[in-house]
Amino acid sequence: MTVSELAGAEWRKSSHSGAGNDCVELVVSRSGAAVRDSKKPESGHLAFADVEWAEFLGAVKGDLLCDR
Repeated sequence: MTVSELAGAEWRKSSHSGAGNDCVELVVSRSGAAVRDSKKPESGHLAFADVEWAEFLGAVKGDLLCDR
């Protein structure tokens, strides 16, 4: 995920967030994804390449065996 992709990105909040602002925000693009804290968006973000993001999602869904 590039800085230019984030410049005009529309961040989405987690669907599991409550009435407060205590959640993560996400941007997904063709080249990967970025995640940030919704309480402190100015504090930065974590960026993942498309392959890394796919592996993360696989692990969360239980599709990825951890053999490393």
